[in-house]
Amino acid sequence: MQVGIMGGTFDPPHIAHLIIAEVARVRLGLDKIVFIPSGDPWMKSDHVVTSAGKRVEMVGLAVSTNPAFSLSLIEVNRPGPTYSIDTIEQLSGEVGYDVGLFLLLGWDSVADLPSWKAPYRISKMARIVAFPRPGFARPDPAGLETAMPGIAERIIFIDEPSLSISSTCIRQRVMEGKSVRYMVPDAVMQYIIEHNLYKA
Repeated sequence: MQVGIMGGTFDPPHIAHLIIAEVARVRLGLDKIVFIPSGDPWMKSDHVVTSAGKRVEMVGLAVSTNPAFSLSLIEVNRPGPTYSIDTIEQLSGEVGYDVGLFLLLGWDSVADLPSWKAPYRISKMARIVAFPRPGFARPDPAGLETAMPGIAERIIFIDEPSLSISSTCIRQRVMEGKSVRYMVPDAVMQYIIEHNLYKA
């Protein structure tokens, strides 16, 4: 069995998250993709993040139409800051240590991996699947070797799709009263409206 990991703040989850997950699932023959909303995202401490409960509900709505997608509360239920290595170790224990794990990341996150907690262990426990992120250069695996020996052999580059949709852009559009239809699933858009999210 092979499982993809799609982690993130998901504030809100959007179409690019779903498309990237589906492309990875099909291209790599993964059995399922687990979406894991962060609990206390330490790298997002510079701005206010929507409550974990609301983000979980939005992710649940976003993944509900794809039977290969599932929602995990591993990080939301864990107290304190969210670190990917802790999540990978816990998920591996839950699904079985013989299950192959694939961590889906944008190019920007891959380039930043050496600054994460225990980057070497991350690359040993999960294959890294790197997707384009508009505005960021394709990372050079050789440049990551010092912090993560052997990483070059553990990265899978999938060079499409390149989608210029971000949660930051969506929040800004909602704040400005602009439409986000087709940028987020309809159910997520309705949730944002009903809960009056991202208003100034």
